[in-house]
Amino acid sequence: MGMTEYKGKIERIQDTPFGYTISVIGGKWKMVILYLLAENRVVRFNDLKRQIGTITYKTLSSHLKELEADGLIHRKEYPQIPPKVEYSLSKKAETLLPVLEELCEWGVKNRPGL
Repeated sequence: MGMTEYKGKIERIQDTPFGYTISVIGGKWKMVILYLLAENRVVRFNDLKRQIGTITYKTLSSHLKELEADGLIHRKEYPQIPPKVEYSLSKKAETLLPVLEELCEWGVKNRPGL
């Protein structure tokens, strides 16, 4: 089955399984966030911000909310002062890890200048 073909007919890309996948993990930072959560298991907001570096607080917050809404991450809030919030991958996101590994391998093999 091709990337734009689904159920025997050509559809708009966003209406295909491929389009859905890209909408969930696409963008500049979502795969980076998923990678960091996979590497560290549980990460707090400020630790994510520090590890990514150039992302703004607003963008990080927005992406975390989107990933949570899509069921890819868990957000655990502890009732304490100051507030403590931890993020981790969901089971759904763990099924994406082999795909992300393959994308990384493709980059290793095809990156110019290496």
